[in-house]
Amino acid sequence: MSRYIKIALFVSIFSLSSYSGNNEPVTAAQRYVRNFKNDAVKEMQLYNIPASIILAQGMLESGYGTSDLAVYANNHFGIKCHDEWEGPIFIKTDDQNNECFRKYTSVLDSYTDHSLFLKSRARYAELFELNHTDYKGWAKGLKEAGYATDPKYVQHLLEIIETYQLFKYDLFPQ
Repeated sequence: MSRYIKIALFVSIFSLSSYSGNNEPVTAAQRYVRNFKNDAVKEMQLYNIPASIILAQGMLESGYGTSDLAVYANNHFGIKCHDEWEGPIFIKTDDQNNECFRKYTSVLDSYTDHSLFLKSRARYAELFELNHTDYKGWAKGLKEAGYATDPKYVQHLLEIIETYQLFKYDLFPQ
């Protein structure tokens, strides 16, 4: 095969990887869902947290996996160190200067720690009384329990869930 044909073939294959099956560009959100939906469903099955909530929080908190915190610390949920954290850290300005965030070896570790973080804190206990398909109740409850400071946190989560139909991942068997 000539060098020109090899280059043309490589360019064709590479350009297809950036498009969905219908020749539309794949968005960062679609890429995020494709990469992490199985992890979210696994966490839902283990901890009864809606997969839609897990994905939407991961997408929102990590800028679809592109934020400094996601790229350099594998932290997709913006979880800060807190007193009990003994693992690696990542320092970043958020609500205050030089805040301590948890740093993970992998994104999956971030997903698991997010589940454990919610499950182990009394302020989120009422959420676990909700059905795993009640993503609206979970979104409202997370905000009420103080997960985020953004006054529009509920609206942002619901917009992401409904725009990308993340609620369909809540229907996987428990």
